Amino acid sequence: MNATTFHCLIRTVPAVCLLMCGSVVSAADAIDIGSRRELFVDRHLIDFMSDGVQLQVQQPEPQEVVLVTGEPWEGNTCAYYSIFQDGDIYRMYYRGSHAVDMKSAHPEVTCYAESNDGIHWTKPNLGIYAWEGSKENNIVWTGIGTHCFVAFRDANPDCSADAKYKAISRGRPQGKKGLYVFKSPDAIHWSLIKDEPVITEGYFDSQNLAFWDPVTKQYVDYHRTFTNKVRSILMCTSDDFVTWSTPTPLTYPDTPNQHLYTNAIRPYAAAPHIRIGFPTRYQPKTQQVEPVFMSSRDGVTFHRFRDAIIPQTAPEDRDGNRSNYMTNGLLELPGRPHELSVYATEAYYTGPDSRVRRFTYRTDGFVALNGTGEILTMPLVFDGNVLTLNYRCAANGSVGVQLCDADGEPLPEFKSAELTGDLVNHRVRWLSGQTLNSLSGRVIRLRLSLENADVFALQFMDR
Repeated sequence: MNATTFHCLIRTVPAVCLLMCGSVVSAADAIDIGSRRELFVDRHLIDFMSDGVQLQVQQPEPQEVVLVTGEPWEGNTCAYYSIFQDGDIYRMYYRGSHAVDMKSAHPEVTCYAESNDGIHWTKPNLGIYAWEGSKENNIVWTGIGTHCFVAFRDANPDCSADAKYKAISRGRPQGKKGLYVFKSPDAIHWSLIKDEPVITEGYFDSQNLAFWDPVTKQYVDYHRTFTNKVRSILMCTSDDFVTWSTPTPLTYPDTPNQHLYTNAIRPYAAAPHIRIGFPTRYQPKTQQVEPVFMSSRDGVTFHRFRDAIIPQTAPEDRDGNRSNYMTNGLLELPGRPHELSVYATEAYYTGPDSRVRRFTYRTDGFVALNGTGEILTMPLVFDGNVLTLNYRCAANGSVGVQLCDADGEPLPEFKSAELTGDLVNHRVRWLSGQTLNSLSGRVIRLRLSLENADVFALQFMDR
C-alpha cells in the first residue's frame, strides 16, 4: 500500500472520524501523553493499523539458572518468589517446602536470598529461626503466611521507619481465613501489622501481592479467587495498607475465560501509568502452567495476549505439574542498561530440589508493533522538543516517521529519514532539521511506516 492509498483510506474509515460535533478535534479531545513513555502493549494510541502490521507479544530469552533450592528446609515445591531491587541489593523471598508423592514432607517456611547483580544469589545465615535445632539458615519467617509470603519495599514517601518494608500473605488460623499484612524496618525481621486478616473476599491460594502505586498514590492488592469455578484475579486498594476497598474482578475483553493462577502485576517503572502482569495460565486437565503477558491502563481492564511468553518447551523441566511459574519480579541489572530480567521456575515436584532461571527482555520489549505496513495514531498532545523511538529492524528493514496534523494531513517539515538498525532510545531527526517546539501542545498524529521492523515504544521529551 503506497502513502497516497493509505492516506485516502484513513480519511474514509469510520474509526478515524476526525470531526466531533461538527468541529475539528481539539486538544481537549486528544490523548494528552505529555512527556510520558508510551509502550505499544495495546491499541490505546492506535487509530488505524494496516493488515501487514500486528501487535506481537514477545518471548524473553532464557539465560542461566540463578537459584537451586537444595537446603533441607527448601525442596522441590519451593514457590511464589518475589524479587526486587533495594538500592545496591537485590532481595528475594520464597516459600521453602518439599513434597514426597505430592504430599508435604516438612513445614513451610519463608526463605530469603540476596544478590549484588541479580544473577549470583547467596542465602545468608540469618540466625532468626531454628530448623532442626540450628539457626544457621536463611529462614526469615515461620508464622502465619509462610505459604505465599510476598514482600516489597514500600515506595510511599510517608511510610513509617518501622514499616519501610511490607508484605502480604494468606493465613487461615482458627477459621480466620484471608490476607494478613506484615511490616519490617530492615527487610529481615518481620511482624504482623494486625492479628486479623485485612482482606477476606477471595480464595488466596496463590501468589497474592501488593505494592504502592506512584500514580494513584494508593496501595494496590491483586489476589486470587474463583469465578464460576475458574481461577481468577481480584483487585482492591487502600490508603493505609490495613483498610481495603471491596475487591473488583479483572476483565479481559475479547480473551477466552482461562484459569489464571498468579498475576505478577506491577506498574512498569519507565511508564508507571501502565500496569503490566505475567499471570500464569493453568490447565486443569494436565496441571501444567505457562506465563502469559497482559497490560492495563486502569488497573482492572487488561489486554491479555494468548500466546505463552515462556512456553513449556523452554529450558528446562517446565512441562510438568506447576513447573513453569513466572516470579514476581522485573529487574534492570547493573551493567545491562537496555535489558530487563525476569525469572521463572522449573522442575517443580520432579527432583530433590527445584530451580529459578533468569530470562531477558529488551527494555520496553514486551509487545511490538511488528511487520510491514503503516499505523496512524489517535490525536495526541505532547510536551517536549524531540521524539525518541525504541525499535528494531531486520537486515532489510526500516521505520519511517511522519508527523501529521489532527486531520491526518502530513506536516511536510516533520518527515524523518528511514530508520534502520536496533536502538532503544533513538532521537528521530527530521529531514528539515527542525525541532518540535512549534508543535508542543498542538494536536498531532503520528504515522509509522514499517518494513520488516518492530516498534516497542515512543516518548516525546526535552533534550
